[in-house]
Amino acid sequence: MADKPFDAGAYVDAAAALTGMPIAPEHRPGVVVNMERIAAMAKLVMDFPLPDEVEPGPVFRA
Repeated sequence: MADKPFDAGAYVDAAAALTGMPIAPEHRPGVVVNMERIAAMAKLVMDFPLPDEVEPGPVFRA
């Protein structure tokens, strides 16, 4: 599945159907664009290499 490109439109349609939250046709293009942006940001995080010995921080402070 990782070898297939992300289809934001299909994802938005499936998520809307799964959650029972219809998206008005005039709003769908904006939702798809935002999902594409979210996917691009997530890719930056997921592609960042971490060594195996890195552990999550047990406490986060602001």
